[in-house]
Amino acid sequence: MKYIISIYILFVAGLVFGTILLVTLIFTFILPAKVYDPWVKKMLRFFFKAIFTKVEVEGIENINPKATYLFMSNHVSMFDIPLLGGFIPNFFRGIEADYQHEWPFYGWVMKRYGNITIPRENIHQSISSVRKAEKIMQKGKSIAILPEGHRTLDGKLRNFKKLPFFLAKQAGVDLVPIGLSGLFQLKRKGSWIVTPTPLKVKFGTPISATQIEKLSVKELRDLTREKIQGLIERP
Repeated sequence: MKYIISIYILFVAGLVFGTILLVTLIFTFILPAKVYDPWVKKMLRFFFKAIFTKVEVEGIENINPKATYLFMSNHVSMFDIPLLGGFIPNFFRGIEADYQHEWPFYGWVMKRYGNITIPRENIHQSISSVRKAEKIMQKGKSIAILPEGHRTLDGKLRNFKKLPFFLAKQAGVDLVPIGLSGLFQLKRKGSWIVTPTPLKVKFGTPISATQIEKLSVKELRDLTREKIQGLIERP
């Protein structure tokens, strides 16, 4: 039975997400980003209803939807991106691996949408991507990044990369830790089995730009990881 359910959910997920990508692509040609962004968020929230997945949001009162932040969360599943896209209230764009922009259709849409690519194996180009993200935040647009760099294989939080915290030090904005729960049970890396289960997006108290300035890159990385770990709820 679980195989039938998984096939059905993956089919529906692909159909709905593909439609969202197509509509978003059309939006990028006819409307300013800040005008169509709320509609994209609504469509992504509908996406989870379409796959019978309830999403609970906690700690939203910690966030000023009009402020500029650097958002960081744990990286669990292929569903991370639509989950963050639908439930982070702020206007933001993401940083993702460069190979994802080579994927058919998805990559084209994400380029039009304005997401930033980062090549994991090229430190010079990675620094260039970080500088681009810094300039975007200076213009008032938030950025989201997954500092583990790769999805978890066992449900546990992986070590964090240093580069996102160089960005945090340079950006001059508050850093918002986010804990995503339930995604490993929903769909884990390496498995095509999907098990409908409630998800939670939990926003932590922002780490202020003033505090970030006083911390070393390592101290900030360790503090952020500790905060995100504390926001993740175990089943």
